[in-house]
Amino acid sequence: MSKNFFSLEGKTAVVTGGTSGIGRAIAIGLAEAGADVVATGRRPQQVEDAAAEIEARGRKSLRQPSDVNDRASLEKLLAAVLEKFGKVDILVNCAGIIKRTPTLDLGEEEWSNILNTNLTGTLRASQIFGRHMIERGQGRIINIASLNSFVALTEVAAYAASKAGVASLTRSLAVEWSKKGVTVNAIAPGVFRTDINAKLLDSTARGQELLLRTPMGRFGKTEELVGAAIYLASDSASFVTGEVLVVDGGFLASGVNQ
Repeated sequence: MSKNFFSLEGKTAVVTGGTSGIGRAIAIGLAEAGADVVATGRRPQQVEDAAAEIEARGRKSLRQPSDVNDRASLEKLLAAVLEKFGKVDILVNCAGIIKRTPTLDLGEEEWSNILNTNLTGTLRASQIFGRHMIERGQGRIINIASLNSFVALTEVAAYAASKAGVASLTRSLAVEWSKKGVTVNAIAPGVFRTDINAKLLDSTARGQELLLRTPMGRFGKTEELVGAAIYLASDSASFVTGEVLVVDGGFLASGVNQ
C-alpha cells in the first residue's frame, strides 16, 4: 500500500489566530487532513466555536485562548497542548492585524502595535513552540506572510513592514533550525474575501483595483489556502524550508491585465 504523503494522521497542530478568517480555514483544513488541531486566539467564544468545528470532523482539540502579544499566555498554551497531546508537530502563525493610515499620520503606538502583533508575535510563538520542536528533533512551522511582503499597497506601511519582516524571519529561522529537524516556511496569500474585508473588496475603488490586478479575475476563497498549508505541514515538504509560497491568483506575476 503506497504512503499518503499529504496525510497528517497522528500529528498535532496549533494555529494562532485560528478562530476566524484564514486561520480558521487552515485549522479546519488541517483537521480534515487528519491532524488534531488547537485553534487559538484571544476570544474564548471563538476558541470554543472553532474547537467544536474541529471535533465535529472527528479530530481532537483543546479550548485554550491565547494572545501572541503575551508570552506567558503562549507558554501556558504550549503546556496545555503538551498535557493533552504530548507533542506539537505543526505550528501555524496566523495572528495578525492591519490598519490603513497615511504614513505621514502614522503614530508610533499604531506602528508598534502592528509590528508587535504581526512580526514579534510570530517570533514569540516560534521561539516557544520551536524550542519544543527542536528538543524533539522534528517540527513544521508555517508563517503567514502577504503580498505586502513583496509589494506596497498604499497607506498600510506598518503592515507591509511587518509582513516583509515575517518573510525575512522565515528564512532566518529556516537557516538556524533546519539541521535540527524543524522546517520553517511561509504562505503569502493574495486577496482573499473574509468577513472583515468583504465590504472593502466589494464596494470601494481599492477593491476594484485589487480585483483588476488579479489575473484570475476574482478574489480567493479562504479554503483555497488549505492545500498549501497541508503541503508544507506534510511529509511531502520534508526538504522544503525557508520558502514563501505565494497563493495569489497571479497577482505578483501581473503587469498589465487589459
